[in-house]
Amino acid sequence: MAQVFHPSMNTFSKATIFGALFVLVALAFLADRIERSPYVTEVDVFREQPVPFSHEHHVSGLGIDCRYCHTTVETSAFAGLPATEICMSCHSQIWKDSPMLEPVRESFRTGKPLRWTRVHDLPDFVYFNHSIHISKGIGCESCHGRVDQMPLMRRAASLQMAWCLDCHERPEGAIRPRGDVFHFGKDAHPVSHEDAVRLMKEHGVETEQLLDCWTCHR
Repeated sequence: MAQVFHPSMNTFSKATIFGALFVLVALAFLADRIERSPYVTEVDVFREQPVPFSHEHHVSGLGIDCRYCHTTVETSAFAGLPATEICMSCHSQIWKDSPMLEPVRESFRTGKPLRWTRVHDLPDFVYFNHSIHISKGIGCESCHGRVDQMPLMRRAASLQMAWCLDCHERPEGAIRPRGDVFHFGKDAHPVSHEDAVRLMKEHGVETEQLLDCWTCHR
């Protein structure tokens, strides 16, 4: 019986299979890059807010502590968004006629809260508790970045599962004395590995528990 395919088809078939595998790997790599890109994670993307609030000015310039505005960060899962009354405690006297702050004054007059846009907003299937992280000695900077250098608030980390697990697997890289949790940069007092291990023991940080699925998915 005559040969149906030319012998060169063997080479062509091998090349096609190899090419298909290469394309699949390339597509998987591309999908991973897109998944981790700022387009998806919104890292370093500024979100529009009702008032262009500058953390750099308030934290670094004026030295206002995080807890002054985020009042429940030590006691609740949610850190809390500042009530208009907190803003007006200063701005009833300072910049009280600034056009930029008119939304704040209107909110105060009407009693209607400002609709701040959440920058760090996790999916509903993820459980995150600010108070637990604070009590364990994890500083604000570890998740939110150098807030004291942000004229406009932006996301400093992807907040994706792999990023969270990286810290849960090696918490000694983020832990610090509880007194330094709300400090940034050079004031954060990074600790040595030996000090980190000691702090983990003092703060009751157990790596095995951190890696249980139910810790974040409840």
